[in-house]
Amino acid sequence: KADGTIMLGFAECTGVLFFSYLERVHVAKERGFHRVAPLKAYPLLTLCLFASSSLCNMSLSYINFPTKVVFRSCKLVPTMIIATIVNKRIFASYEYVCALSICAGLVLFALADYTLNPMKFDVIGLALVGGSVVADAILPNAQERLFRQGSSRLEVTVFSNLFTFLAMGIITVSNGTLFKFAKVMAQDHTIALYFGVYTVLSYISISCYMTLVKRFGGVTAVLLTTARKAMTLVLSFLL
Repeated sequence: KADGTIMLGFAECTGVLFFSYLERVHVAKERGFHRVAPLKAYPLLTLCLFASSSLCNMSLSYINFPTKVVFRSCKLVPTMIIATIVNKRIFASYEYVCALSICAGLVLFALADYTLNPMKFDVIGLALVGGSVVADAILPNAQERLFRQGSSRLEVTVFSNLFTFLAMGIITVSNGTLFKFAKVMAQDHTIALYFGVYTVLSYISISCYMTLVKRFGGVTAVLLTTARKAMTLVLSFLL
């Protein structure tokens, strides 16, 4: 199960890198690996992206999906705090109150889930998803800063996922996970189809998210994704 969640992160990164590169070259008519930002600007983004994807998916080995969605939805307040530190954005007191209210409301779902299924409310899982929340709070603010320096959406997307792809590739090859899953997908075409659909949906989702960050800023993008995750949580309980 842990290997499967790791491969979900790797599939997401691979799909986003591949399709973003194609979009950059054939649609935006930009040079594939041309960059405005210095190369040293990307290690932080790579670390955050790697931690966000890997820790989040690894947490599913210990907690269930609704709990993961709830805790990741609570990243709005830390995103606002980091936006003030990194991008010098000032928020009014009522904006923090509203953000805290949103987070508190979503946490109530986690408490309900704890009552219904305590075996899935695991400390290790919460620590992993908590780490992904911190990474997720830093990531949009770092991306926003690069956008302000003149980098395009596709440049930031390609280079962030490129280094993450290399890091996750080394890990999955060294522990044999990549070869194991390649063999499984060769034998079961249904699983291969699911992974293919997942990578395409990840690309569409992240492209929309990056557009929001570029046009409206990291905090606004996180606010909208919080609303989306609330709907995901409701659907998870219903379905």
